[in-house]
Amino acid sequence: MDTVAVLIPCYNEALTIGKVVCDFKAILPSDSTIYVYDNNSTDSTAEIAEAAGAVVRHEYQQGKGNVIRRMFREIDAECYIMVDGDDTYPAEYAPEMIEKVLNQKVDMVVGDRLSSTYFEENKRPFHNVGNSLVRKSINVLFKSDIKDIMTGYRAFSYQFVKSFPVLSKGFEIETEMSIHAVDKNMQMANVIIDYRDRPEGSESKLNTLSDGLKVLKTIGKLFRNYKPLLFFGVLALLLTILAVAFFVPIFIKYLNTGEVPGLPTLIVCGFTVIAAIQSFFSGMILETINQKNRQDFEMELVHIRERRVTLVEEK
Repeated sequence: MDTVAVLIPCYNEALTIGKVVCDFKAILPSDSTIYVYDNNSTDSTAEIAEAAGAVVRHEYQQGKGNVIRRMFREIDAECYIMVDGDDTYPAEYAPEMIEKVLNQKVDMVVGDRLSSTYFEENKRPFHNVGNSLVRKSINVLFKSDIKDIMTGYRAFSYQFVKSFPVLSKGFEIETEMSIHAVDKNMQMANVIIDYRDRPEGSESKLNTLSDGLKVLKTIGKLFRNYKPLLFFGVLALLLTILAVAFFVPIFIKYLNTGEVPGLPTLIVCGFTVIAAIQSFFSGMILETINQKNRQDFEMELVHIRERRVTLVEEK
């Protein structure tokens, strides 16, 4: 079991990966291990990382989420540092993040770019807008106060890594991590970090529009899964309002004339109300199941802690 494991998912980062590995080797204790997981790179990313002193492994399913899933399954450590291989995150903040995990028992430390240099350094305005929109959406929907939702620079405890079910395949993974930590009441901390844009010649793998839509879709799905009563309750309310809006004119006409105009509309209103009732009770049932899952999760944390103690003793 490693004391500190640095996890670097990479896809075509030959220009920067050598510097990233060397920077972390210089700043971290000698017993730390740096893992680079190559995700089907077509350049010399893997060779450069290995020459710089990293342990290089491969994940052949494309997508950052798939790489993180593999990393979390295969590596055991008391503290994990996750960082991108594009040299946008300075290594000098890692010791502070590690200290919070190992000594303060924080489960997830977020490297907060948005409170420092991100908006000045990032030359892609739509990315800036997207980061702010995602942060606001999650903090409102989940009543949290995470400063940077989509940062790729984080530190994790063993407990977080081994209890986090990775579902996303791509760059939505950071959003999923943030919501999981909030929903499961895990201890979080923010560390304000400087951000620097990619060096000239290094290109981002993110597509502002398509990846942004994926992130928003992920937020919606996770909101439905983690807050089912609120999600389906709002849906039931909207359906009820829609049914009432179409029913009221028919009812007023009936009171005035004794006739029932628009019979098909009246029938649709009835079915809409039935759908609203079904939605509300679906939310109640799912909320009960969700509560049971929370109880099971807390018991699973006990088993994870026991496995961690065993691994530490074996080390």
